[in-house]
Amino acid sequence: MKNDQKKEIPAHHRKDAHLDLAMAPLAQAAIANSFDRLQLTHCALPEIALSQVDITTDFLGYALSAPMFIGAMTGGTPRADAINAALAEVAQARKIALAVGSQRAGLQNGQSLRHMRRRAPDIPLIGNLGGVQLASEKGLELAQAAVDDLQADALAVHVNPLQEAVQPEGETDWRGVLAAIEAAVKILPVPVIVKEVGAGIQAPLVVRLFDVGVSSVDVAGLGGTNWARIEAARRPDGSVAAFEPFLDWGIPTLECLLQAAQVCPDKSLIASGGVRHGLDAAKALWAGASMVSLAGPMLKALSGTQSGILEPERLAAMIDDWCGQMALAFFLTGSADIAAFRRCAAVVNTPGQS
Repeated sequence: MKNDQKKEIPAHHRKDAHLDLAMAPLAQAAIANSFDRLQLTHCALPEIALSQVDITTDFLGYALSAPMFIGAMTGGTPRADAINAALAEVAQARKIALAVGSQRAGLQNGQSLRHMRRRAPDIPLIGNLGGVQLASEKGLELAQAAVDDLQADALAVHVNPLQEAVQPEGETDWRGVLAAIEAAVKILPVPVIVKEVGAGIQAPLVVRLFDVGVSSVDVAGLGGTNWARIEAARRPDGSVAAFEPFLDWGIPTLECLLQAAQVCPDKSLIASGGVRHGLDAAKALWAGASMVSLAGPMLKALSGTQSGILEPERLAAMIDDWCGQMALAFFLTGSADIAAFRRCAAVVNTPGQS
């Protein structure tokens, strides 16, 4: 169906529906992230102290406690604003980076994210805009407004053709998006990151994105929150069947990372998509990621056990646990820091092997 024939649903209604569905069991991909294929080799004599393991890193000019950031979730509604405020305060307290959800709806309805910088003055804040929106007539102006409003340290451009195709009001004209990304790299005063939302980015495209000047690529592979399934749940029952063969379409996260790292070994790759715990995050670093992004687990931890009540202390505790798990993975491979960990022994099994 052509875009001009679709019934337009207000963006703020869609964003709040996304939040509810993202925490439901139906949102989980049926295909694994593939991290279980990667087995780190145990070191029985590490010759280091666990307390001295260093997982700190630098990202976008900031010293961070771990190579981790809270991934893009939501934006543009009062409910989303409350979530983003809580995320900013936790990220600031734990010294990890934070990416916000798409800023288009907020900018269009006058809802500013300027308060985020006041809450998080010492960590990277990453803005967010869709690739199709960037390629629109005033897309570069919208991108500049997103950066200015958030006082962002980088802008993430999300590419999500599968989600848009399944979304009832989705945009399916993707012509000119790569050219718009290249233009944004040249015009914007901050680095540009390109990210998928759960279907993965193939290695040849990773090469092309770095060739046009993006600073980082978030592979956002298959295996975690599945936006095709979420959008399918929003469709009228009679229109879902046509999309069923595509609900787990994509490239698993580990495959994305290994392939991208092979063709772009010295570039900044970000891992997201089904990262379940600190051990998965550590495996992502070994596979070639510079940073690991988490969204679904963060949202569920923040949302707490009671509907509608945010519990930042639960999120902070989860981040502490994950950082501890990453450090333990380093320790058990005899690795004192990230550089040493990337050199540790590991085996990547073929699919079907245990």
